[in-house]
Amino acid sequence: MEGFDPKGAVKVLGEYEDQAPEVLGIPTSTGLDGLFYRLVRDGEGWRREPLNGIPFRSVINLTGEPDTGKSVLVEQFAAYQAGRGYKVCFVTVEAPAQFLFGAVRSKAEVLGLSFDDVQENLVVVDAAGNPAIRENLYNFLETLKYAVEKFGTKSTVIDSVTGLYEHREIMARQVVRAVFNELKKLGQTAILVSQKRSAQSSESAEAAGGLAVAHIVDGTIVMGKVLITNRWEAQLYGTPIGSVVRTIRIDGCRMVPHDPRTWVFRIDERGLIELTEPLEDLILRAQAKEVRRSAGGG
Repeated sequence: MEGFDPKGAVKVLGEYEDQAPEVLGIPTSTGLDGLFYRLVRDGEGWRREPLNGIPFRSVINLTGEPDTGKSVLVEQFAAYQAGRGYKVCFVTVEAPAQFLFGAVRSKAEVLGLSFDDVQENLVVVDAAGNPAIRENLYNFLETLKYAVEKFGTKSTVIDSVTGLYEHREIMARQVVRAVFNELKKLGQTAILVSQKRSAQSSESAEAAGGLAVAHIVDGTIVMGKVLITNRWEAQLYGTPIGSVVRTIRIDGCRMVPHDPRTWVFRIDERGLIELTEPLEDLILRAQAKEVRRSAGGG
């Protein structure tokens, strides 16, 4: 292309030192915070040091089937960060913004946070109620940039990025790439909620639009649930028929190491997410209980 100068795109690695983000965690107030870690030198060896949050300035994809707890998690994250004095941009693409008020107020109260602080620090972009924003990528990016720069937000939640390309999944890669690049330029730590189609595996990182989201972002967290419907499943998980086992797993993260195991979590009576134990521990305990029962030991 005439006039193109490649020089600005070519540098030695050391020139990026001042631009590299710190390796630190942005707390979510869920058990996820302990699953990301960094390696620090300990004598002649190395040891894990928990990051205590999702990686700073990362863009994370949070995917799962309907009603797995995705919105609950990002609302908890947003309320916790805002309540601690950090500005958060919450882009609601599916549910009208007024419905976010009650959910976040409830989270703030049970987390013991000042709702006055949360209200002051949580900036809401209502893309759900504004088709001109939701259905036009340029308008969306301009609105996002305006909100972040005007209020000086540090973190951004988009619930959901799938809503920006529903009925036109062929555009998924283009949309997600543009949103990802903008969030990086704005220096945000971000969580993008993405929806799964009914035919997609609940355990995979794939979502509506294929693997476009997972390929582009810095990491993917997969949420799932198992409805216990028969005796075999009840014995495997050690839970009664009709109950639900909820799972969460970090599928990958290019910025820092992470615990690769699938974890069991629950949404407690306060509406908060709490990781309880690795799935393998739950199953091993259920198997041991079944062995004791079969042996007549209870």
